[in-house]
Amino acid sequence: MDSAIANRLRIEQLPCIAHKPADLETLFDAASFRERLHREITQAKQRIYLVALYLQDDDAGRGILTALYEAKEANPELDIKVLVDWHRAQRGLIGAAKSDGNAALYREFAEKYNQHIDVLGVPVRDREVFGVLHLKGFVIDDKVIYSGASLNDVYLAQHDRYRYDRYHVIHNPQLADSMAKFIMDNLVRSDAVNCLSQSERPQTKALKGAIKSFRSQLQRANYSFDSEQINEEEVGLTPLVGLGKRKNKLNQHICTLIASAQKELTICTPYFNFPRTISKEVKRALRRGVKVTIVVGDKTANDFYIPPSEPFKTIAGLPYLYEVNLRNFAKQNESAIARRQLAIHLWKHNDNSFHLKGIWVDRSYMLITGNNLNPRAWKLDLENAILVHDKNQLLAEQKQAELNCILSHTQLVGSYKYIEKVDTYPAPVRKLIKRIRRIKADHILNQIL
Repeated sequence: MDSAIANRLRIEQLPCIAHKPADLETLFDAASFRERLHREITQAKQRIYLVALYLQDDDAGRGILTALYEAKEANPELDIKVLVDWHRAQRGLIGAAKSDGNAALYREFAEKYNQHIDVLGVPVRDREVFGVLHLKGFVIDDKVIYSGASLNDVYLAQHDRYRYDRYHVIHNPQLADSMAKFIMDNLVRSDAVNCLSQSERPQTKALKGAIKSFRSQLQRANYSFDSEQINEEEVGLTPLVGLGKRKNKLNQHICTLIASAQKELTICTPYFNFPRTISKEVKRALRRGVKVTIVVGDKTANDFYIPPSEPFKTIAGLPYLYEVNLRNFAKQNESAIARRQLAIHLWKHNDNSFHLKGIWVDRSYMLITGNNLNPRAWKLDLENAILVHDKNQLLAEQKQAELNCILSHTQLVGSYKYIEKVDTYPAPVRKLIKRIRRIKADHILNQIL
């Protein structure tokens, strides 16, 4: 427990922004997130900076772009910037025919309207497989709307299905300014970042040198803000950012946060594939008597899942690989499950999918993040988070309401034996997993998935 106290002190010493609890609002479903985002865009007076992995060419994506262009036409002084991953924007969906991807949509809108809006492509690496823009947070005037969601039909519950995430609206001028400054200084002004709505775009090969310098700069970047004293009626907000394996402050703080748990630790992740350092900290937490709750999507709630009744694609093996990881973890910790110190919840709701992540520690700390807590996030992608310090549990009711909502569509795993074995998987999946194991590629795959 002494080490937990030492780590708690490290977390307490982090610089933070003072915040009124009433100005942090949790939304509980994707439809509310969509409606709120549209409302804030319509009411914006000064700036709208949207950062997401992608903005899709579908009804929801077009709806967001339309709202942005209409807001710009109504108020030409409005500073609007949309930042998406450079590579993801210039290809179709995985398994689809070759296309110009969502960039064609951005070009179409740019030609249709009189006002210009920058839709910028951010190349974290020169190839998508080795790193993407996974930064989150929409800055609209003095508010930060934070979610792990991208902008498309399923994330915004535009039609019958939704992809479940977390959604927070934080009204705090200093936080909004800090995140906006990071976007401008480190992304918008980089030579590696280019407009996707223009027909003539540089080839990625021509940007190779700029991307290398860009990545190096991002690995040193931080959010800048004035640290404030937090009084008894306030919570603290610490925005964090990280990229790459070495000297990644976000990774370090996540590990310290988990290591600080003394009573309760809750972790949500859509893809069960913890980095080794998180696995170690979770095991240490169990050894020191912490009650650990892990919420993970059922394999059928994974965005890559394809029902056995449909033609098999290699990418559809991913949810099964994550389930293999989960079964192994549950088997290793079966005694903790039996004594109810470890609770594993599988999320499943009809044919919807699960994409949310986060960490809650001792009811005093909450991490809002888009980080999947997997090796890819740990080593390759540009990630960020907002750590909420709540020593006086001023947000306790709101935090519990969110957790109750998350757990409402979960099933508690009573033993590792309740998780399917490879032998029960459809034949194409069994064949794929055996092939991966035969060529010993499972370790490499785990590092990039």
